[in-house]
Amino acid sequence: MESLTFEYQDGLPVPSARSAVIAGVVGSGNLEILVEAAGPEDRCTIQVLTAATGFGTIWQAVMDDFVARHRPGGVRLSINDVGATPAVVSLRLEQAWDAFKGGSA
Repeated sequence: MESLTFEYQDGLPVPSARSAVIAGVVGSGNLEILVEAAGPEDRCTIQVLTAATGFGTIWQAVMDDFVARHRPGGVRLSINDVGATPAVVSLRLEQAWDAFKGGSA
């Protein structure tokens, strides 16, 4: 198992009626993402726990892309991964983010 942490600043606070949401399920090469409201309002922390070691630069690229598109602030994302591809990670991030902002999970 590998643990990776990514910290971002200059995000925008996200109004959400929910304090936390989960998208996805761990297992079968998939992952789950927990999005939680967490201060400070301009920061986003992403914690990744993955069974696939040695892919830190790929994780960094996927997280950088997500943050560049959404500028999340005041949130913490916890990702539990069992070897999902970058495309699946991006899809799950979008699903979790949409649900956190008030869409469907």
